[in-house]
Amino acid sequence: MTAAPPSDNALIKALASKEVLLADGATGTTLFNMGLQSGDAPELWNTDEPKKIAALYQGPVDAGSDLFLTNTFGGNASRLKLHDAQNRVRELNRVGVEIARNVADKAERKVIVAGSVGPTGEIMEPVGTLSHAVAVEMFHEQADALKEGGADIAWLETISAPEEYKAAAEAFALAGLPWCGTMSFDTAGRTMMGLTSAGMADMVEELDNPPIAYGANCGVGASDLMRTVLGFAAKNTSRPFIAKGNAGIPKYVEGHIHYDGTPELMAAYACMARDAGARIVGGCCGTTPEHLRAMREALDSRPRDEAPTLEKIVEILGGFSSNVDGTEEPGDDTPQRTRRGRRRG
Repeated sequence: MTAAPPSDNALIKALASKEVLLADGATGTTLFNMGLQSGDAPELWNTDEPKKIAALYQGPVDAGSDLFLTNTFGGNASRLKLHDAQNRVRELNRVGVEIARNVADKAERKVIVAGSVGPTGEIMEPVGTLSHAVAVEMFHEQADALKEGGADIAWLETISAPEEYKAAAEAFALAGLPWCGTMSFDTAGRTMMGLTSAGMADMVEELDNPPIAYGANCGVGASDLMRTVLGFAAKNTSRPFIAKGNAGIPKYVEGHIHYDGTPELMAAYACMARDAGARIVGGCCGTTPEHLRAMREALDSRPRDEAPTLEKIVEILGGFSSNVDGTEEPGDDTPQRTRRGRRRG
């Protein structure tokens, strides 16, 4: 078992002092609004458009977020190779964090800088060709650069394959960088590679280098993500878990992707996630600083309630994208109801 993160780590201290932390919102949505073109590598803006990246980071800070993710999601060699930038992994990640560190350190309160790490974009063995050793090497290269830039933690996100999650955990241990990690449950309550919320919770506890917190991000919409959050709560473990849902459902409007979730809806989602037991709550695709301000105000002003039922989630946030939550037996398309009304563990 890898040594536990130091007790003076910024995220560990924040979790000890606050009931719930507000994370940030969407990176891609904000950058597209700033002029990033589809198909371009956002990470190249760390050096080409540093003022815009600083503005990206300033948004959640001004909205009241306790932590924000860096513009390094696709900063591994495999993803950057698509833009002939595979030799710039260290530079782009380090600079992305340095800009973030400068923004965070100017805030009047403690704001945590989380170095974003996304999937490699390749499929791991035995289904694909990416070996565990090469995946660890790629994640390790990125993690070293994030640490060099001054990240408080690494933040693994939007992962589908357990094998990739495990490779990243090993890489973060090699880099000596504490971390959090979320997966995307976007296929009828499972990740694209078939993992359930319960399966993820079990996997996390078996890692030699477990994350400080684990959870779900992105996926389909706030309702589906809340159903996954109830799955984490049902495991009743002591490890903090994360909810980072999209701002509603994407719709194609006048040539652009638009998310239909209002600030009011995201405020309700934030409180429901907190009430279900999530210790870190944020937004993903479509979540703007306006949404975050509403979430901050709601978390600060609305009293804690009991964990929401599935019916309450549908009533407030809208229906689920599938009838099942990933825990059903093969051939059963009836939603599981065993977690209804569960209190925070």
